[in-house]
Amino acid sequence: MGQEIINNEEALITQSGYEKIEEELEFLKATKRLEVAERIKVALSFGDISENAEYDEAKNEQAQLEERISKLENILRTAVIVDESKLDHDVVNIGSWVKIDYDGDIEEYTVVGSAEADPSHSKISNEAPIGRALMGRKVGEVFDVEVPNGTASIKILEVRRD
Repeated sequence: MGQEIINNEEALITQSGYEKIEEELEFLKATKRLEVAERIKVALSFGDISENAEYDEAKNEQAQLEERISKLENILRTAVIVDESKLDHDVVNIGSWVKIDYDGDIEEYTVVGSAEADPSHSKISNEAPIGRALMGRKVGEVFDVEVPNGTASIKILEVRRD
C-alpha cells in the first residue's frame, strides 16, 4: 500500500466513530427528547412558570439537548469517513494507535478526527498540536512540537492499526 496522508483540513472520522455518533444521535432523538418533554410537562403541572425552578431546569436541559443534536447532525452531514484499508499501517494517520516517548514519559494515543477526539480516553485529534505533528510519521522518528506550555520532544515508538 502506498502512503496516503489525509488532508488535515477535512472533517475526518473513522467508520466506528461515525457509527457511535449515529447511535448517540438516535438515543438523543428517540429517548432523551421524550424524557425532557415529560419533565417539562410535569413542571408545567406545578402551575406558575415564572418562579418554577423545575420548569427552568427542564427548558435549559432541552436547549442543551437540541444543541447537541444539531452538532451531531452537522458532524454526520459534513464528515468524511476515512477508508482505513487504504492507509499504510506503519504511518500515523486517522485511526492509528501510537506509542510515543513524550519528554521521557511513555504515552499511548489513538489519532482520530476532531469529531471523535476524547483526550480522557486517549483519543487525540489530528488537528491538535501533537496529533497534527504525528500525522504521516513512522516509528523511530524524533521531532519537537509546540504545545501550550512550550516545546515537547517526541519519539514514535510504535504505530499500528487495530
